[in-house]
Amino acid sequence: MRVDLICLSDGQPAPDWPLGETRLVSATVSAVASAVAATLDSPAPLPPGSPARPTALLFWDAALGAPNPDRVVALLSGPGDVWHGGLRLGMGGLPCVIDFVDPVWRFNRDPQPDAPAVSWRLSLRACLARAEVVRQLGGPDPDFETLTGAALELGHRWIGRGAMMRHVPYLLPDTMVGAGLRPAPTTELTLADELRFARRRYGRVWTAWAASRAVRHGASPVATLNAWRAATPPAAGHALLAPLHNPDDISHGPRAARPSSLLPTVTVLIPTLDRYPHLFVLLDHLRAQSVPPLEIIVVDQTAAEERDTTWPARFADLPLRVIQRDTAGQCSSRNAGLAVARGDVVLFLDDDDEVPPDLIARHLAYLARFGVDASCGVAEELGAGALPAAFGLVRDSDVFPTNNAMLRRAALADAGLFDLAYERGERADGDLGMRLYLAGRTLGLNPGASVLHLHAPRGGLRQHRARVVTRGGSRGSLTGRHLLAPTEGYYWSRYFSPRQAHEALLIRTVSSLRGDGRRARRLLRAALMLLALPDTWRQNRARLAQGRAMLDRFPSIPAYESAAEEELIST
Repeated sequence: MRVDLICLSDGQPAPDWPLGETRLVSATVSAVASAVAATLDSPAPLPPGSPARPTALLFWDAALGAPNPDRVVALLSGPGDVWHGGLRLGMGGLPCVIDFVDPVWRFNRDPQPDAPAVSWRLSLRACLARAEVVRQLGGPDPDFETLTGAALELGHRWIGRGAMMRHVPYLLPDTMVGAGLRPAPTTELTLADELRFARRRYGRVWTAWAASRAVRHGASPVATLNAWRAATPPAAGHALLAPLHNPDDISHGPRAARPSSLLPTVTVLIPTLDRYPHLFVLLDHLRAQSVPPLEIIVVDQTAAEERDTTWPARFADLPLRVIQRDTAGQCSSRNAGLAVARGDVVLFLDDDDEVPPDLIARHLAYLARFGVDASCGVAEELGAGALPAAFGLVRDSDVFPTNNAMLRRAALADAGLFDLAYERGERADGDLGMRLYLAGRTLGLNPGASVLHLHAPRGGLRQHRARVVTRGGSRGSLTGRHLLAPTEGYYWSRYFSPRQAHEALLIRTVSSLRGDGRRARRLLRAALMLLALPDTWRQNRARLAQGRAMLDRFPSIPAYESAAEEELIST
């Protein structure tokens, strides 16, 4: 293993480094970018038997003292692609411009800086990256004025293209690991770098939006205009290459690689509400799984007068366990199933999913390959068109879809169960995903594990008049509006600042103007939605206020502990 050290210095000597070559550079973007290119392109002569090219690069500030080579080797021996100390070095919350373009993105909420967790807000003062990440996804952009701006764009680019990124405070010297936060003296960003970040990561239109919002929040119009002009598009040499991890390279047959006795045992958890025909199709598909589950727990919330108690006999060959509940609710139902689950991992499915025969195998292979706590699959939606390109990448996941996700059951001890605030509303899965992320658990997006989600017209959340109009459905119609749900307003208010929630509300309202289809149809929808815009804003504001008011009564998050098997009916 060869790890080359790119050491930032403003006069300090480079520390001793036994794992590879050391390059001492000034703490400027151009110097660091040049050092990266030289390190990757020009192998240096090393002792016989040493690798010709580095396995990894360690960016390090000489002012921090000497890096610990044993910790570096230990990190590179485990899962992950990038490790850094950015949050402990004062990068939390930066750049401010992201609050104007992606304010309630999960990864815009920072975890605590004193514990390992997923984070893209790296600092080049302490960052370890596998060389393949830099070769494939590029190094620091020399067009930035500050190292902070270049590092933030680099981290956002890397996590967006599939690098598994971890903030690990113990990468820093012991004197900093347990100490109070010590911000870097170079974390101050220029306005030009703020907008340069937005231009590279979100495009020209969003940069213009961010600039207008910055002026609205007090930035000088002249300075903002100058910064906008400076935020030119990236040079052609900075174009992104192929994604770092190819979904097709992941082994989809873990049974072939490992004895079945060593595979984690799987509980499949399916809440159902007035959707027996769809449920039966899903159970037929689970019959055909190449890796069979330990158990399938179905939580039946169908009203007693409409409930069929004989159907389990049709699936006597399956390891089926049925819980019947007289009170419908997605959170309490899943919590009831989790309380009696016995598998090492839980596969969450919706009753209107259709799944391929190797779905369980693909999720298990992903967990083994990347060492994450959750494999978050994708769902093809009928009539919704192709998934966004980002959902075709293996990467740290900013979603936790309970219609197709496999979670290590032990992770619930840190995060708790589903928050009952979402009992009959949207974002219950996003809330649990956020709590898992903030607890330091790792969630990976697995585009190789795909299901067909039918969005059945009855049952499920529609029974509670929630998610009647989806985002995709609204854009496919002329008059449909995807309004904010009060539970979504609760989610925003719980995890993000009032300013971030306000900016998200503004984006949600304006985005109602967008539509799909031919140009004439899109223009007609935009005209109709423009007329409705004042009412859309009024309704969204009222629903955000309802969500904020829910904070007086919630959260209500049961702790995870195995309970007695109440309401369980053996079948």
